[in-house]
Amino acid sequence: MDFQELVKQRRAIRDFEAKDVSTEILKEMVDDAIMAPNASHKQPWKFVIVNNQEMMKRISDDSKNTIIAGIEKNPNSPMKGYAAMLKDENFNVFYNAPALICVVAKIKGALNGVDCALAASYLMFSAASKGLGTCWVAQGAEVREEGLLKELGIPEGYKIYAPIIVGYPKAIPAAPERKPVDILTVID
Repeated sequence: MDFQELVKQRRAIRDFEAKDVSTEILKEMVDDAIMAPNASHKQPWKFVIVNNQEMMKRISDDSKNTIIAGIEKNPNSPMKGYAAMLKDENFNVFYNAPALICVVAKIKGALNGVDCALAASYLMFSAASKGLGTCWVAQGAEVREEGLLKELGIPEGYKIYAPIIVGYPKAIPAAPERKPVDILTVID
């Protein structure tokens, strides 16, 4: 698959076949992700691989509770449009995907979020090259329950920057139309 094909195959997938993804393939994706560029070559990222539906549901529920509490504290929260969906006990922020890879780094670190986003991009391209679908589900990064964070192996002072769901897509949607390229200046 050449790069143009890969770019077209990498879509946000939220509907997956009922088929497991092997932990070995998930680890291969992480191996590809660490090839991403990063500031000062610090490689701040760590990864949590969750290949367990029960654990993913627990992460989803804790994230939903955190977001709902935030909405209740701040009625003007930009998340308030999601309140009804998040309060639905059957809604899983991970769309019942078979697997999840979280890109994690220290909270302190000026460019850790950017570095994790780059690693997440490489992770998603790696998945597409293997016939897998992914989606970055920001709502899944809101885990706050200390016991759950400990079970996930996330050290104190770290946070989830990029929760990426992974699975075999039922279909790969066409890319939505893009705005025309807006190049401000070309200086030759």
